[in-house]
Amino acid sequence: MPDAFAPAPGATAPALGYDVERVRADFPILTRRIGEFPLSYLDSANTSQKPKQVVEAIARHYLEHNANVARAMHTLGAEASSAFEGAREKVARFIGAAGPQEVVFTKNASEALNLVAYTLGGRLSPGDEIVISVMEHHSNIVPWQLLAQRTGAILRWFDITADGRLDLARAVAEGLINDRTKIVSIAWVSNVLGTVNPVAEIAGLAHRVGAHVVVDGSQGVPQLPTDVASLGADLLAFTGHKMLGPTGIGVLWGRYGLLETLPPFLGGGEMIEVVKLTGSTFAKPPARFEAGTPPIAQAVGLGAAIDYLERLGMENVAAHEQRITAYALERLQGVEGVSILGPTVPVDRGGAISFTLTTPDGLEVHPHDVMQFLDARGVAVRGGHHCARPLHERLGITASTRASGYVYTTETEIDALVDGLVYVRDFFGGAR
Repeated sequence: MPDAFAPAPGATAPALGYDVERVRADFPILTRRIGEFPLSYLDSANTSQKPKQVVEAIARHYLEHNANVARAMHTLGAEASSAFEGAREKVARFIGAAGPQEVVFTKNASEALNLVAYTLGGRLSPGDEIVISVMEHHSNIVPWQLLAQRTGAILRWFDITADGRLDLARAVAEGLINDRTKIVSIAWVSNVLGTVNPVAEIAGLAHRVGAHVVVDGSQGVPQLPTDVASLGADLLAFTGHKMLGPTGIGVLWGRYGLLETLPPFLGGGEMIEVVKLTGSTFAKPPARFEAGTPPIAQAVGLGAAIDYLERLGMENVAAHEQRITAYALERLQGVEGVSILGPTVPVDRGGAISFTLTTPDGLEVHPHDVMQFLDARGVAVRGGHHCARPLHERLGITASTRASGYVYTTETEIDALVDGLVYVRDFFGGAR
């Protein structure tokens, strides 16, 4: 990629070198047409598209360097191991970790969060409390429910305000985080509301009572410059496929002093020191948590995705995301019948915009219908509860439509969304 994509020092808006059309040229899939319409891909909160640099890096690995890691002492094995551990080093640098020894590869963020819930579970007793929020993805709810059932711990949660932000004031007033709290697990950025949560402030409250802080960074790490030290987390989970990388690779970052104290999650090869029939001893982190053959090519692909994002500059990525989100919020609020869930201004807000659509005579158009009609016009969005059913129940709705952009999203695509919604609203408005 050209040097023009490098971030401008101190930039708060996309640098002059950030040319979204140049970026889009690296994503061949974006040239597709759906019927007579150009593809407008607005489902990046679900999974991002992949630049050709990432696809080519994976292909090169398989075609030129394919071997298992750690176990093979031949040249290909050494090359594969170097590439795999090199990807770990890139991840550590990208998030500001103290070193690669704090980076555990998993198959996705869900596995990383389950790993944390399982390994921290041995520290809980009946009556201890786990705190999450009502806006969490199911992957940051179900593992804690299972842990509470196993241990007798109590699951509690933050509520939200009318504008879709965590009700921190109420939580403090009611003592949600207290001396019984042992774990606080919170999303950095909501995958439905787009809300950017005050993780550092919450971490401060949790650490004062000795609780561990777990952060679901699946939406935050792809969009925002990440420094785990300033974030305040003890453990951070995120996934590769939402940040231009392949599926099948996730990351758990943890403070090394904490990782050292956690037991294994899975048993198998490479996570052991010595195995005897009478018992086994286990490797130090991160190997302790990586049983069996790891996602080698996927890690290489994630490393290539990080290279790409770093060349763009995460400050520029965040600024472009904010600009395109602001444009989308403004355009959507101009569509009669669209009701946005969560913050309606681009302040402390990520790129996921969920909404409902109602016809002038009061008929609510089901999000699945919205999604299918938009797809027929080339606009890819998601309809449903986005793995956040408790949040939708809290909002009093069964489902919503979600549009989400990323580094390659243009105003033209937002315009296509808006035009499509007007078409859908008018079609269903005249259907009766």
